[in-house]
Parts: sequence; structure tokens; C-alpha cells
Amino acid sequence: MAHKLRGKSAIVGLGIAPDGERPGRTGIELLAEAVHAALADCGLRLNDIDGLFATTAVHSMPAPSVGEYLGIQPKYSNGSNIGGSSFVAHCLGATLALEAGLCDVALVAYGSNQRTAGGRLVTMSEPMPYEAIYGARYPISAYALAAARHMHEFGTTRAQLAAVAVAARNWAELNPEAFARDPLTIEDVLNSRMISDPLSKLDCCLVTDGGAAIIMTRPDQAKDLPRPPVYFLGAAMAHWHRMISAMPDLTQTAAQESGPRTMEMAGVACEDIDVLELYDAFTINTILFLEDLGFCAKGEGGAFVEGGRIAPGGALAVNTNGGGLSCVHPGMYGLYTVIEAARQLRGTCGARQIENAKIGLAHGNGGVLSSQVTSIWGTEETL
Repeated sequence: MAHKLRGKSAIVGLGIAPDGERPGRTGIELLAEAVHAALADCGLRLNDIDGLFATTAVHSMPAPSVGEYLGIQPKYSNGSNIGGSSFVAHCLGATLALEAGLCDVALVAYGSNQRTAGGRLVTMSEPMPYEAIYGARYPISAYALAAARHMHEFGTTRAQLAAVAVAARNWAELNPEAFARDPLTIEDVLNSRMISDPLSKLDCCLVTDGGAAIIMTRPDQAKDLPRPPVYFLGAAMAHWHRMISAMPDLTQTAAQESGPRTMEMAGVACEDIDVLELYDAFTINTILFLEDLGFCAKGEGGAFVEGGRIAPGGALAVNTNGGGLSCVHPGMYGLYTVIEAARQLRGTCGARQIENAKIGLAHGNGGVLSSQVTSIWGTEETL
């Protein structure tokens, strides 16, 4: 029997604030630009929005702040922050609110000017008694720790990590909106400046400005709007720790839990997924999530990504916009995974379009491999 939330909401509008560097613009201005683009995409107006889901790195009360700035008074809102995965979680929350009749048109939105603000947006409110004494560089040292452990346990190499960055760049070369589009080789990654051993500069995500927004409605309303709806098939959340020092196993993330529950809700398996959009803040992320979501066995992720397997023309289409490594990463990247999955299912991705894409997976990561949220989306024929 199908899960009662399967197919109960749909993405009808998508919008981004283009370009990765927007001097003179605040994060909330970029958010608003993306919102207006999403509304124009689906033919709705600001006063149609009665459900608001927003998180930022700079507002203590993001939903009221965003609502005030946009000039809307939603019936239902949520500004919960679980890091970069928040927006994938918001898609689940929006589906629940729509199905319960608490709202009719839900907005999920984010904006940040992290690049032009000098990268100084994200702060740590929680104390780090076990990390701070070592002078760790947050958050990269946490991810470097996971990468080093994966290399130690499974023989993963820096060249395999570099293959992730090169694949992302190959996709970005096909995406006119991507911030980094210059050719990239494995040798370039290996020779780039070491930031936190074993992760070099080119193992790390971009720091950009950006805004992103999606509009969601119930399926009956979605069918009356101009764009092909992209239907919610399933989503699940899991988190096993907050700080890296409390991570139970540095090579295993809570995606091992969120992934299978999402696939069960959606009624699909890994082999059914046409496009896979993963939160690649660092190259190790892609390898860990490929393993933990079930696309390869634990410890085999390094070998799995070799030889262009996840690059254009490879066996598995991963991060088809160029990901956080080469397309855009304004502090929190999660909403962009959903947008790229939806674009692929709409068939509007141009040179990077995956032929006959029907099912897409968008996975969000928050904190230091802390919160994991998986979502699966489909075209009308998947319902």
C-alpha cells in the first residue's frame, strides 16, 4: 500500500537569484529575487502564499523576518534550522501542511550573500569543548577527519576524492548558471593548496552568493498551473550527532536511515533513480552518501566514482548542475539539490539534461555530517 503522503504535494514554481557574486545585495534581497522568479515561473502572486518555510544563517527568527520582508502573512510557517538539509526537510513539512489543509500554497526559500560578505556568516552558537582546543577549522576539519578515516579504513585515495570534484566540474561546464566552469583535472585537485589534510582547496565547495525558492501546492491545484508539476514521492530525516566528536562512526552517516525510509515511502529502489542530487560540500560527502544511500557498498565509494562514472556520460548522473563544488554554494546548499532534481524532471536542463528522467533524488546534509534528509520526486507518470 502506498504511503499516505506519496504524491500529496507538487513543486509548481522554481526560482534562483542568478550569478554567484552579487556585491551590494543582502541575503534577504537575494532570497526575495528568487521568490519572485519562482512566482513568475508558476503564475502565482505573493498574496497567494499562505505557507512559509525559510531558514537563513543570519536571522534568529527567519520565518517572521522573511515574511515581513516579502510583505506576506502566512497561515503556517516554519523556520527550523538543522543546517544545509533544512530545506529538504521543509519540503516534507510543506507536504504535511498542504495535506492537512493548513495552507494552500507553500514557499520554501533561502538567500545568502556569503561570498561578498567575506564568508563570515555562519557562526557556532553551541560550545565545542572537544574540538576547540585543537584549533580546528570549522567545518572543513570535521570533514577532513571523516575523509582521513575513510582512507584509513577502506584505502580510499586522494585521487578518488579528486574524481568527485572533476565530475562535478564536468557537469558545471554544461551549465551556464554554474559559477566555476573552467576545465579541471585530477592533477589540478591534487596539486591545489592543502586546507585541512587530506582535503585541498578544490576538494571544498564554493563560497558564493545566491538565493533559491520553490513553490509547492496540492496536486489538484498544480494541474491548473503552467509548468509540469514535479510530485513529492517521499522524504525522511535522521540525525545521530551534532558535533563531529560525537559522530558514532566517521565513515557512516545517518543517510543510512533517511535513505531507505524515503525509498520505502516513495516505493522505489536505487536502480529506479534517474538523477541523484547530493549535498557535496566536500568531495568526501559524495562518496559517503553514495554508500549510505545504497548506490554502492560501504567502503566502495572511492572505486565507484573512478573513471567518470558519475560524470556526464557515466553510468549514474550525480550532481548534474555541478553541485556545491562547482555550481553554487551560498552557505547552505540543500534547496539547490531539490531545484536541480525538479528541473531534470521537467526536462529543462539543456545540454546537461538526462534523457527521459522520471525519478530524482535530492539529499541534504547539515552541520558536520550531522542532519541527513533525503527526498524523492517524480513526474506525473510515476504516481
